[in-house]
Amino acid sequence: MIKITLPDGSIKEFEKGTTPMDVARSISEGLARNVISAKFNNETVETTTPLNTDGDLVLFTWSNDEGKKAFWHSSSHVMAQAIQDLYPGAKLTIGPAIDRGFYYDVDFGEKKISENDFKKIEDRMLEISRGKHDFALRSVSKADALEFYKKENNAFKVELIENLTDGEITFCDHDTFTDLCRGGHIPNTGIIKAVKLMSVAGAYWRGDETNPQLTRVYGISFPKQKELKEYLALLEEAKKRDHRKLGKELELFTFSQKVGQGLPLWLPKGAALRERLENFLKKAQKKAGYEMVVSPHIGHKELYVTSGHYAKYGEDSFQPITTPNEGEEFLLKPMNCPHHCEMYNASSWSYRDLPKRFAEFGTVYRYEQSGELHGLTRVRGFTQDDAHIFCMPEQLDEEFKKVIDLTLYVFSSLGFDDFTAQVSLRDPEKKDKYIGSDDVWEKAESAILSAAEEKGLNYVIEKGEAAFYGPKLDFMVKDALGRSWQLGTIQVDYNLPERFDLTYKGSDNESHRPVMIHRAPFGSMERFIAILLEHTGGNFPLWLMPEQAIILSLSEKYENYSQKVLNLLENHEIRALVDNRNETIGKKIREAEVNKFPYMLIVGEQEAKDGTISVRKHSEGDLGTMKIDDFADLINTEISSTLKPFKT
Repeated sequence: MIKITLPDGSIKEFEKGTTPMDVARSISEGLARNVISAKFNNETVETTTPLNTDGDLVLFTWSNDEGKKAFWHSSSHVMAQAIQDLYPGAKLTIGPAIDRGFYYDVDFGEKKISENDFKKIEDRMLEISRGKHDFALRSVSKADALEFYKKENNAFKVELIENLTDGEITFCDHDTFTDLCRGGHIPNTGIIKAVKLMSVAGAYWRGDETNPQLTRVYGISFPKQKELKEYLALLEEAKKRDHRKLGKELELFTFSQKVGQGLPLWLPKGAALRERLENFLKKAQKKAGYEMVVSPHIGHKELYVTSGHYAKYGEDSFQPITTPNEGEEFLLKPMNCPHHCEMYNASSWSYRDLPKRFAEFGTVYRYEQSGELHGLTRVRGFTQDDAHIFCMPEQLDEEFKKVIDLTLYVFSSLGFDDFTAQVSLRDPEKKDKYIGSDDVWEKAESAILSAAEEKGLNYVIEKGEAAFYGPKLDFMVKDALGRSWQLGTIQVDYNLPERFDLTYKGSDNESHRPVMIHRAPFGSMERFIAILLEHTGGNFPLWLMPEQAIILSLSEKYENYSQKVLNLLENHEIRALVDNRNETIGKKIREAEVNKFPYMLIVGEQEAKDGTISVRKHSEGDLGTMKIDDFADLINTEISSTLKPFKT
């Protein structure tokens, strides 16, 4: 007998050779019908894998990310079979699951495929799926695996196998199809009920441009046709909310090839938006005891060698800037933290002075590959709402929790209510990727876990996702379309204080090493605004809107009254502008709706006579006629419902 521990901590005994599916059936037939993947002792296994030792078992359904991964990986096998059936001689390479769906890289030889070919591939995939063919994983010797793919004249698979050793090579079979695969499949093809090929693109073999170019076919699949329809509708909505499209329509930012790829240009409305976000955070930071600092856009190469950033980001940074002095090199700064360390070092501190909290909206630079650039979400120059807290070890817990409070305040003020926290730890098997001793890493990781527990955060632990200098707490926020984004990060760092020899004088009159907390609630201003644009569809919280109202005059006769209304609104600190164009009021209203003005204030003869405004709200319609003071109260009430003062 073997003992199987389930996620709820319960332990069940089974005979050796029991499969995950058998365990599911022992719990309920309903669970067995829905289980599509499993992990045993943290290793992905098939639902039919015999279990022969004691261990921890996790069963996954379509509702779990791991279940979707197995579903989409299995679907890539079905697509590969369909491609081989329809295009004899096509050579398969790799076909993983991705965040949304799957792809397969294929060498089609002289054949070119396009979206016109998608329908027949989809039809063949569904035909295969309806066969309800079991996925079966089997071990294969290296010699047999090489022989199989040499017969198929597939040099790509041969290359993969040559880098493997006997005992770690497995094939997956279903129907008449066999593929080299590590595992992680659904029970059978019949679970796949809906498929859609999304796009084709070029991809170099193993990502190396010196290798042959392949055709990458992207697809997605679902266990129900209804879910595919919902997903496609979501994609259409995502296109409408694309921050690149909205940024252009709302005149927030632009890009210029002459300025350079990945370097956004903020237009007046976008610059004002950024300024409001900065001022919002600065106000909260001031209450929380932060001091604003400013550092230059470049630094001596030795600064980043000392911090470790040169070794980490050197290849991804812009080339060093040389000066007339031989051997002198500067870099565009990849991070703000080394500069803040030197600011701390500019003075002598005692335990009475700590914590010191330095904050800066500092622009940093990374040379991202052109193919990876994407609007504001992936750029080469971006501004971080960076802060670094230098504190005594015994202050770490309290300071970390205060940063959590500030981050949650930012999220609530901007409508990000659905999030989970991710505690990112180092990979214990690859410690050479990180700087610092085991002792400081254990202290730092323990501090983050303790704070997350005490704050009652809904968190998950991810090993191997830590920064190279320390563990971190990342916030994974879901937007209005259900997509998950990493926003906001807090990191504990014992290493940079060591590298920069940071000290403070303790109550014992001896020198001690401070602990450093890195934090950025927005992360990158550019990326944050992109995500906020897509989350809100451009309908920002009222306090953040570039203009909160537009005054629409019925004709040129009411220009003077329109200007009077504008002046009165400005006295109430309400941002507005006047549309006095010689256009119909219907056209003005339609354009104001498209441009997402929260409120439209219509003025004509009656309004001018009574000293009132006729108010319409974006997407809601007519609110009636009211006095300007009453409208100001309406605006202030709406703002105060979302933008509350930060409490320390």
